[in-house]
Amino acid sequence: MSDSSRLHSPWRSIHIDSFLSSHGHAPSNESGSVFTRIAASNDDVGNLVVWRGETVFVVMNLYPYNNGHLMVVPYRQVARYGALTDAERTELASTVNLAIKWLDEALEPEGYNVGMNEGVAGGAGVPSHIHVHVVPRWSGDTNFMPTVAETKVVPQAIEESYRRIQEIALRPER
Repeated sequence: MSDSSRLHSPWRSIHIDSFLSSHGHAPSNESGSVFTRIAASNDDVGNLVVWRGETVFVVMNLYPYNNGHLMVVPYRQVARYGALTDAERTELASTVNLAIKWLDEALEPEGYNVGMNEGVAGGAGVPSHIHVHVVPRWSGDTNFMPTVAETKVVPQAIEESYRRIQEIALRPER
C-alpha cells in the first residue's frame, strides 16, 4: 500500500497532548489517567459524562471522530482488556449496547464503528486506561476537510449532542 492511499489524522494526537499538558499531566502520570480523574470528579456535565454504572461510565469524546462519539470506560484504570474482571467485561459489553440504543434514538445514525485500541502500538490515545469507542456513522459523513485543511467537520455542537444523549440515557425506564 502506498502512502498516497492512506489518510492520517495527526492533529488528534496534538489535541490529546495539548489537553494532557495543559492540565499538567502526562499519559504516564502516576495520579491516574484522564479517565480516572473524570471518574473521580463530581462535574459530570463539565466532563461530558453521559451515564454512570456500577463498574463503567460513558463519556463523550471531547475530540470526536464524529458527532456523538462516546467512550465506555471502566472506573478502574487497567491498560489491558484481559485485566478487567468478569463483572467489568460484562458491564462494558452491555453498556456498549446501551450506548448504541441511546445514539439510535438521539441521533439516528446509519451505522457504527465500535472498538478499542489497546496499547501504544494499537493506537490507544490513553494507553494506561482501556476504553471502548462507540462512533455513530452516516453515509457521506467523511469529506475532504481532514485531508485538505487538517480539520474534522462535526455537524453538531458537542453540548447539543451531550444533552440529547444524556436525556435519553438517564430516563428512569432504562
